[in-house]
Amino acid sequence: MSIGCRIIRDFKRPDAALVARFHEYPVANIDDCMGRIAAVNNAIEPIGKGHLCGPAFTVRVPQGDNLMFHAAMDLAKPGDVIVIDAGGFEDRSIFGELMASYCKSRGIAGIVCDGAIRDRDGLAAMEDFPVYARSATPNGPYKNGPGEINVPVVIGDKLVRPGDIIVGDGDGVIIVPVEIAEQVADATDAVMKMEAGIMDKIVTEGTYIRPWVEEKLKSIGCDIINSL
Repeated sequence: MSIGCRIIRDFKRPDAALVARFHEYPVANIDDCMGRIAAVNNAIEPIGKGHLCGPAFTVRVPQGDNLMFHAAMDLAKPGDVIVIDAGGFEDRSIFGELMASYCKSRGIAGIVCDGAIRDRDGLAAMEDFPVYARSATPNGPYKNGPGEINVPVVIGDKLVRPGDIIVGDGDGVIIVPVEIAEQVADATDAVMKMEAGIMDKIVTEGTYIRPWVEEKLKSIGCDIINSL
């Protein structure tokens, strides 16, 4: 076995119906149901618009090298999100518009890169293909390897394993471990329904009832004076 140079061609993906439940969830609502600590580092930002959702197809590359990403593009399946652990290195890009376009043509759902991209304008203009990255630079990548495919990686300070569910929107990216995904989906459904009710009252009645606010203020010893 070559240490640090390994390709696992396939893995067990979560049930498609389970993944589909996350397609319409805002990342913020999911994060609320995961202790509000599950989102990746906010340095990894959306390059374009669109909602990202799919099972993680993981790639680890050396700083500024994309050989393993070239291999991954041909192995990932439609609906997968390619997640690239580039070590947060920002001085050399891992991919640009050409490689992203090829991924899109194969039905891949999007790419999250803990590193740099290039062709920012072209990537931002792509429709229905969300890309997230730490930065952009015109400096292109080397293609020397080594690297690994479909092993646990770290993206924006969060562990990602092959098959974990990746969700992204304009707020950022969240990783949902597959073993708790159904529980998280149920909890997020409940939050969505609750917030829909609150929004309805705001729009139709102009009210936003939050009795806990005054209770919290009193609990921290805040003096509340009705008038001066």
